[in-house]
Amino acid sequence: MEIDQWRREYLQGGLERSDLDTDPVVQFEKWLAEAVKADLTDPSAVCLSTADASGQPSQRIVLLKGLDARGFVFYTNLKSHKAWDIAANPKVSLLFPWHMLERQVIVGGTAEMLSEQEADDYFRTRPRDSQIAAWASHQSDAILSRAQLEEQFSGFRERFADQDVPRPEFWGGYRVRPHTVEFWQGRASRLHDRFVYRALDAGVWQIERLSP
Repeated sequence: MEIDQWRREYLQGGLERSDLDTDPVVQFEKWLAEAVKADLTDPSAVCLSTADASGQPSQRIVLLKGLDARGFVFYTNLKSHKAWDIAANPKVSLLFPWHMLERQVIVGGTAEMLSEQEADDYFRTRPRDSQIAAWASHQSDAILSRAQLEEQFSGFRERFADQDVPRPEFWGGYRVRPHTVEFWQGRASRLHDRFVYRALDAGVWQIERLSP
């Protein structure tokens, strides 16, 4: 079958205004719990979209590592492509693609760097080899070979052999403070249900149904 003929109907359910909590974070937590219960692969995986100073967008998958009333948290190398983009333009978008549930959540907001204490606290919870990998990888930089990367990893593993692995100063996290959160539920005949929360004031959200 040709690619332009690949299609299916979305029949798992619908979404009504009465289904929604007044707070988008509470509503997101409900949907995330349902994604976990459905045994989705990597339910916390999210596509992070950034744009550089020239307006060129880029995307990559990161993992959600925290969520509260302030926003959505992820961690990364602070000298990576995404970090340079955020430094130039902190406006970002997050997309959670829960295909098996025929759902998406799209967050528009502003990324701000976490405190060093927050980064330290999370870094200590990472597996030891992941901590070492943070030192070994100069994320987004060109590298000569896989062998070079593995040599760097081995070098840092030896360096920290008899001690706790400290957090590199070039590794940290961001919190995306949302100004819009859209909940998308697939429906038959492409008549999908879409509701967007728009921030009006601190803790106050306006909810609108959008045309599919």
